[in-house]
Amino acid sequence: MDKFTQNNVSGAAVRPAARVVAGQPSADGAGVKIHRVAGFQFQDFSPFLMIDEIRSENPDDYIAGFPPHPHRGIETLTYMLSGEFEHRDHLGNRGAIAQGGAQWMRAGRGIIHSEMPSQSKDPGAGGMHGFQLWINMAAQDKMSKPGWRDIQPEQVREVTLDERGSLMRILAGQWQVHGQAENGPLLDAAAEAAVADVRLAAGAQIDLGLPQQHAVLVYIYRGALDTGRGVVNRGNLVLFGSGESLQLRAPEDAPEEGAGMLVLHGMPLNEPVVHYGPFVMNTREEIEQAVRDYNNGTLAE
Repeated sequence: MDKFTQNNVSGAAVRPAARVVAGQPSADGAGVKIHRVAGFQFQDFSPFLMIDEIRSENPDDYIAGFPPHPHRGIETLTYMLSGEFEHRDHLGNRGAIAQGGAQWMRAGRGIIHSEMPSQSKDPGAGGMHGFQLWINMAAQDKMSKPGWRDIQPEQVREVTLDERGSLMRILAGQWQVHGQAENGPLLDAAAEAAVADVRLAAGAQIDLGLPQQHAVLVYIYRGALDTGRGVVNRGNLVLFGSGESLQLRAPEDAPEEGAGMLVLHGMPLNEPVVHYGPFVMNTREEIEQAVRDYNNGTLAE
């Protein structure tokens, strides 16, 4: 754990907010309405590629889901705050993401899967609110064996941050919270990727010691984040510069529910990124091969 700095180290350099990337309305799958932040060509996004947020109380916005489709060269992490999605793939894996749970998938050399709203409940009850992250894989690992894992809500590591109800739900990777090492249930994501859901009461602040060599991204899904250089509202992503400590603060005038954000850190890959639809490789030739493999039925062999 020596790659981490301890929280609240006196004189530690706080990572500055480097820039803000605005999310954009989009659609994917069979017309599912999403809010997307894409960073395929941004070096400071690496190892992350994209964040999609699904947020609607209208079933028409999401009920058609994501019918069977392929992937190669990436990992995905799907996390639900409300509603359910069911995963099925050509390997025979099947599981529904319950509220507060997550699913991880390694596409590797090729996987064909679907993600559909669960039909076990009224699809309009409570609406749908969740996220899918795309994590890039190193060139040497892109043709590795596919994999999948369910993470049930009770498996997510929860850490109380203060007496006002601020909370950190750790989904993946290694963290330092209040000077203590905390691990999420998923520890073998690509590029040492780490993901946590941080919920801060109005005016609350948390200081996290993170690996100095890692990229750090924060996506705000509720309320706002006070970066010290300005307030960033929900639906936007903040990329942070280098430093020994990450400081997160909810504005004093945040709404009653406070601020909610996904905090990501991981090892930058510093490799070429060539993206075409569901495939992310390092060269155009590899993308063309992936398309040929899918068309002739050998992508997922």
